[in-house]
Amino acid sequence: MKKNKWIYPGIVAVLFLLNACSGPLDWPESPLYDFIQGASETNQPADLESARQAIVGHYAHYDVVAYEDTTTRTTMRSFIISYGFTDFYLENGKLMQSDRFVRAEQKLSRKNARSVFSDEAVQAIKPRVQEVELTRENGTWHIYRPETPSLLGIEGDPSQPLSTDPNDPNLTDPDQDGHPGVTVQISVGKFFQGEIYITRREIFSNYLTLNHNGTLSGYVVDRSEQFVVGASKKILNQESNSIQHPDKGLSPVLLVPVGPDIDTLEELMRIRDEIFPEEPEFYAKK
Repeated sequence: MKKNKWIYPGIVAVLFLLNACSGPLDWPESPLYDFIQGASETNQPADLESARQAIVGHYAHYDVVAYEDTTTRTTMRSFIISYGFTDFYLENGKLMQSDRFVRAEQKLSRKNARSVFSDEAVQAIKPRVQEVELTRENGTWHIYRPETPSLLGIEGDPSQPLSTDPNDPNLTDPDQDGHPGVTVQISVGKFFQGEIYITRREIFSNYLTLNHNGTLSGYVVDRSEQFVVGASKKILNQESNSIQHPDKGLSPVLLVPVGPDIDTLEELMRIRDEIFPEEPEFYAKK
């Protein structure tokens, strides 16, 4: 039996069920670019220690990663939009970053196609706490979070490439739904529904800038690996190869300082529209 190769969020195995005659939609115009241009030299901390103290805090986290897949009959584009919390704190004189994700949404460039990653699966992602690098350039402070690979749906060494064995004995069920790995629900309109079961090796880095209003903004570089270990329908066991779009403006990250009382998915979603921009769309809202 043919093994599945790399496959990323926004599984596109059912795209040939869609009308594949037309080309892909253009990337939408959006305010995303604003977040990598929002830095200001005004009110920037004067020295390294002051910059560290200014950054320490509890933040609501919003990021977007734009992917493109050209292995299907027509090019497939998607946005993965993640919500969560980021904390910066000092430890032995080092500035540390801790991330926790609570929800992820996906927008596909094929109308009526949906891919759903449950909150339980998202919350099972456990990035390692990482020391960040703080530098000053042209009067503005920049924060770099290096990659810290972590595994989802499988145990092992996260520094090694993700296993491509669908029968690997190290598979786990972090969303606890009885299937190996974590489950992604796939649907196309009302006539097709199914599930795939995946493992992931999360590999991302952040490039952030301290803004005059206390927010941190920048962009995400995502080299994550993902593999299908099973599916509810044979038709979903197909290869795909999505890569991040090179335009940094399409993969922004925005961190907004919030009080310690904002610390759950429900509390974050309650204030979501007050602190974050609208999610990018491939289709105009009616």
